[in-house]
Amino acid sequence: MTADLFGDDVPNWREELGPGAVVLRGFAVPVATALLAAVNGVTSAAPFRHMITPGGFRMSVAMTNCGALGWASDPTGYRYDRLDPESGQPWPAMPDVFLRLARDAAASAGFADFTPDACLINRYEPGARLSLHQDKNERDYTAPIVSVSLGLPAVFLFGGSRRDDKAARVPLAHGDVVVWGGPARLRYHGVLALKAGIHPAIGEYRVNLTFRKAG
Repeated sequence: MTADLFGDDVPNWREELGPGAVVLRGFAVPVATALLAAVNGVTSAAPFRHMITPGGFRMSVAMTNCGALGWASDPTGYRYDRLDPESGQPWPAMPDVFLRLARDAAASAGFADFTPDACLINRYEPGARLSLHQDKNERDYTAPIVSVSLGLPAVFLFGGSRRDDKAARVPLAHGDVVVWGGPARLRYHGVLALKAGIHPAIGEYRVNLTFRKAG
């Protein structure tokens, strides 16, 4: 980690989830305020929205993107696009604090030289959930996934290579970062329904930043 970004009081608690997968507990806490301010900047240009799945269902999680590419879903399928389908404009640029955190977290997990070109920003309200799925719309599976939790605690599901494999339940708190790649890159994962609560930094929500090398 870079000292100028994080200072000297960063928690150093690693929780291994398996080969290629780790939780970096509290890793993002020192820059959480800056991350949330940057989220507000992104959403002022590309507001949160509830996307529609190819099956026609409205997703319970509100989403937006920043970076050169943004993930989108509609009745035609899942895809990455350079333009926000609602505005027709390019997605907002990835804030520097996002990029630096993603790079440092990936390096701390053993994945050097990670440069994401997409950040999917998910906002959960109580009851919102994300079913088990694989991240496989990206072109380059050699790059890891970096996932940052902010706000209310959640339970992350980390499964196996098949949807019906038993999934571990991993509690995540404000500032925790999960990184998975290499042999874990295509493992199924999801989030249980968010429980109601109030977080002092963000209120009744959880925000998740997921960094990917998509193009």
